[in-house]
Amino acid sequence: MKTRTWLGTGMLALAGVLGSASAGAQTPAAAPHATGTVKATTATDLTVTATTGQDYTVTVPSAANILEVAPGSHDLKSATPAHLGDIAVGDKVIVTGTAGDAGTSLTAQRIIVMKSAAIAETHAAESAAWTQGGGGIVKSVNASAGTISVSSGLKILTVQTAPATVVRRYAEGSVRFEDAVASSIGAIQPGDQLRVRGTKSTDGSSITADEIVTGSFRNFSGTIASLDSAAGTLTLKDLTTKKMVTVAVTPNSDVRRIPPDAAARMAARLRGGAAGAGAAGAKNVGGAQPPAESGEHRAGRAGMDLSQMLSHLPTETLAGLKTGEAVMIVATASQPGKATAVTLLAGVESILAAQPAGEAMTLSPWSMGGAPEGGGGPQ
Repeated sequence: MKTRTWLGTGMLALAGVLGSASAGAQTPAAAPHATGTVKATTATDLTVTATTGQDYTVTVPSAANILEVAPGSHDLKSATPAHLGDIAVGDKVIVTGTAGDAGTSLTAQRIIVMKSAAIAETHAAESAAWTQGGGGIVKSVNASAGTISVSSGLKILTVQTAPATVVRRYAEGSVRFEDAVASSIGAIQPGDQLRVRGTKSTDGSSITADEIVTGSFRNFSGTIASLDSAAGTLTLKDLTTKKMVTVAVTPNSDVRRIPPDAAARMAARLRGGAAGAGAAGAKNVGGAQPPAESGEHRAGRAGMDLSQMLSHLPTETLAGLKTGEAVMIVATASQPGKATAVTLLAGVESILAAQPAGEAMTLSPWSMGGAPEGGGGPQ
C-alpha cells in the first residue's frame, strides 16, 4: 500500500496550507495531489470530487486527525480540532492517508477542512470591499509618493498605496483573477486598467489601498468581418485604429448582448437627448437650463453606465454572434493584431452610431458595480 495526499479546496487560501499539511503527513513532498469538494458524507466515509470530476471514496477511521481552518489561513497554526460529523457537503478538504489499490479510495490519516459557509461569508465580504472601492483607467503614477491617479467615469480618483498594499497584475493572455501575479506600483503604466479596494476618503476623491489589481487592456469596437467557431475567434476592423484585429473568445470571456431598447436609451444619452443623463430640457432650481455636457463627458458617462449594467445583461455565445453586427470588446493584447476577449458586448449598433465624433466610448474589463472576477477578487 502506498501513501498519498489529496488536496481539496475551492479557493486559493486552502491551497496555502498544503505545505504545512504535507510536512506532517507520512508522504514525500512530491506525492500526487488532487483538488476536491465533499460530495457526500456517511458516519464513516466521505465522497470527495476532484477538480477533474473524479470521485474518491475516503474512509475515515476514528483515529483520523481532523482539523478545521478558516478562509485566508496559510498554515495550521490557527487550526481547530473537528469531527467527521462537522464535515458537510460542499466543504473543501485536504485528505492525507493511504491509497487503496483501485486508486479511487483512501483511508484518511488526516483531514483539513474549510467550511463552505465560511468561504461564502468571506467571498461576500471581499466582493463588498471591491464594490465599495473603485477603478478606472490609470492617468499617472508617482511611484516615489506611492500614488496613482485614476480616471473613474467623469472623476479623478487618487489611489494612495503603502508598503502593505497588495499589488497584483493580470498575467499576459489571461483574464482570470486567479492567474494574477504579484506586482508593484512601479509596473503600473498610464493607460492600464486598475481596480482597488480599501478605505475611501469622506468626499470619495481618494482611497487608501489595501489591494490593487491592474492589467493592460485594449478596447476595440466595430463590425464583425468574420467568425470562426471552431477556432473560437472573430475578426473586426477597429473603428479607432482602422486596423483588422483577430479576437479569441474563450470560456473565460464574458460575452453579453444589450437589448435593443436599452441600446436605444444609451444612444439617446450619447446624443444628449431626453433619455440622457441630466435629461436635456430639465431645469435647475431657479429655472436655469443646466450646462450642456460635452461629447467627451457624454461618452465617458455612457461608458461608465454600460460597465455598471454589464453583469445584468443577457449572456451571449460566440455561436450567437453574426457577421456584420457591431460589437464592443475589452481584451488583452499580447501581440499586434491579436487579442483575447475579457468582455464582449453585442447589439451596440445604435450606440456606436451615436458616439460623438472623435470621442470613442470604452468599457471596463470589470463590472464597476461589483468585484473583479475570480471569487472575491476582480473578475
